[in-house]
Amino acid sequence: MNQSTQERNQLYEYAVKFALEVREFGKLLPMTVANVEDLKQLIRASGAIGVSYISAQSSSNRTEYLLGIKKCVMESKSTHYWLRLVDSQGAGELEKRRSQLMQAAQELATVFGKIIQTSKVT
Repeated sequence: MNQSTQERNQLYEYAVKFALEVREFGKLLPMTVANVEDLKQLIRASGAIGVSYISAQSSSNRTEYLLGIKKCVMESKSTHYWLRLVDSQGAGELEKRRSQLMQAAQELATVFGKIIQTSKVT
């Protein structure tokens, strides 16, 4: 809860941008039966990061706020998991993009984790 308005807006915008990038990545994947099902989960998880952040920011107390931020961590990790599962069939550019998105998902989990740590200290 110690974030400035500018930091909150930047994190929200980053979460939106990330979810949109995941969707663009999904459009490039081969549409195998497994990818169709995994992509549904991937898209849900990536979008849920921002939704959970909005929920946390509109919470009425510290406990609800921390629960919302914990959900952001969980959804970031879930997104990372689904990114690992989708099959790019070894396409170099898709593998590179997947790696970048996995790194971004990990960074989001780390940022939200730090918010939790800082909120517990203060």
